[in-house]
Amino acid sequence: MTIDTSDSNYFDWNNSFDIIKKAYDSSLFVLIIGPKGTGKTSLVRKFASEIGKMLYSINFSLRTRESHLVGTKTMNQGEVTFVEGILIKSMRDGGILYLDELNAAEADVLLRLDEALDDRRQIVLKEAEGQVIKALDNWFVFATINPLSHEGTKELPPQILSRFPVRLRLEYPPKEIEKQIIKHHVIIDGSNENDIDDALKLANSLREAASLEELYYSPSIRESIAFAKLLRNAVSPKEAAEVVYANVYDQWGEVEYRKVMDMITSIFG
Repeated sequence: MTIDTSDSNYFDWNNSFDIIKKAYDSSLFVLIIGPKGTGKTSLVRKFASEIGKMLYSINFSLRTRESHLVGTKTMNQGEVTFVEGILIKSMRDGGILYLDELNAAEADVLLRLDEALDDRRQIVLKEAEGQVIKALDNWFVFATINPLSHEGTKELPPQILSRFPVRLRLEYPPKEIEKQIIKHHVIIDGSNENDIDDALKLANSLREAASLEELYYSPSIRESIAFAKLLRNAVSPKEAAEVVYANVYDQWGEVEYRKVMDMITSIFG
């Protein structure tokens, strides 16, 4: 999938851009590590927008096949043609390839990808009579991975890790930085300041509980932004906290949900 990055919105609170730009100038592919909701995708989109390059994205799962990367043969008006996949398109274009949640990919997919990521930056299309595709010099690759505690993830093979010599860690930011990120997305007036602070206190408590495996889910920065947007639209703080933070835990049962509702009641009354 190609992505229009013109409306990318990212607050670079930990100066990731500087390292990424130097990696790009050095043709060193970048791996971004961190839990969901810490801005990994937004960072990649913003960088592509800043340098004016097309972003080619693929999200990996158990259902991702080699054909999604390299392409597949198809019948078109009685003729067999080869439809190129996202990897080949990005190599030909010299764009940015974004491999999202790479550590959810299957071994055969990683093996095929590894061929294109080595120093030659080329791949042999066995699906298209052995045609050799060589990437343009300005082709660049990002990959993101989630912690191994996330469902469906697994360790990346050493040879794949070695293709991404620049590794960035994105974590949930400190409370004051997260508040700045919210203000980057939502106009907050003085009457909402205390409620935002309380929501961030709740979010960080939930994240800590999840890290200790006391709860199953860790809320992202997106949820903090959603809470602020609901406040702006006259939803009460307690109700906003319930629909944004608490209700998701009901999928793990009443006990999980009640734990979070008790926390919300203690904070918001």
